[in-house]
Amino acid sequence: MRIVVTGGFGFLGRKLTDALLARRTLCGAPVERLLLVDRYVPAAAPVADHPLVEVVQGDLRERLDDVFARPVDVVVHLASAVSAECESDFDLGMAANLDTTRALLDAARAQSAAGGPTPRVVFSSSVAVYGSDPAAPLPPVVDEWTLPAPQSSYGMQKRVCEQLIAEYTRRGFVDGRVARLMTVVVRPGAPNAAASGFLSGIIREPLSGLPATCPVDPGLRVALASPRRTVEGILRVTEAVRGSGPGELEGRLPVNLPALTVTVAEMLDTLRRVAGDAVAGLVTVAPDPAVEAIVGSWPASFADTCARALGLRPDDSFESVVRAYVEDHPEAVSVRLPGTSAPPAAPRRPEGAG
Repeated sequence: MRIVVTGGFGFLGRKLTDALLARRTLCGAPVERLLLVDRYVPAAAPVADHPLVEVVQGDLRERLDDVFARPVDVVVHLASAVSAECESDFDLGMAANLDTTRALLDAARAQSAAGGPTPRVVFSSSVAVYGSDPAAPLPPVVDEWTLPAPQSSYGMQKRVCEQLIAEYTRRGFVDGRVARLMTVVVRPGAPNAAASGFLSGIIREPLSGLPATCPVDPGLRVALASPRRTVEGILRVTEAVRGSGPGELEGRLPVNLPALTVTVAEMLDTLRRVAGDAVAGLVTVAPDPAVEAIVGSWPASFADTCARALGLRPDDSFESVVRAYVEDHPEAVSVRLPGTSAPPAAPRRPEGAG
């Protein structure tokens, strides 16, 4: 099986790659080749030397001939411009999210039309497809049958891509699946331009000894998922058998991955409980109306009927999310956590420090 991961060197791309290389199988078949496509490839990327891995660097639309130079069985499409940058640069978002996804679908269609395998295309969508509209306000609990009414350019682009994938699947060009991701917390590394990035930053930065800003009212409710649960969900949607029986993927509806619903205040209280007052005190609340407008438009409570039918469950608690981050990224934690004996890592310098 030849598998393509777009955005392969992004945060989720790396996590998914690690999972696939650990499993060595997907959909019951051995992973023979894992092609990682990304505009940016780190100079030090040990995974690039793995015997099963091939790397294609550059703009995805410009490298599709290389991607489909040999038959592709599965594409997991993670590459995307993120929410805040799509809002500030409409053309960037349209090109990176909508135009690129259509080009990818057309390349997959061409493969099947030429007699090759019909690729299974798995698209990472987002909770941002939802939003409250005066004519169709959001219900208290959202499910896959709730009308998406995006309130951001990013959410609109994701929604259009969902519809394209459904249509290409209806026509038999691809076997398309859509996993709607919750906000993934805690993301390691440097902050990105996502409007929701602060939800990781208010945990990640204090744990590394750095200050962080919370740009929303702490009473805001949000829907979260850990990296572990998110990768598990993507893999489960990828492998699901189409049908109408228990545990099968019915129709062409997206699957909302399971959500852990918490308030930002509960997140900060958990940080205080896990890491102590000094660490929690590194977070300052300074509301930013632009961020609040985007993140506040997203629903926080989800019915997870479809996800549960696939055997998926949300994280147990936000404390389990924080502790999983500490376990997976000990090098990023520079404070000694109460109840642990492991020495802290060296404090991380702020971005741009000399």
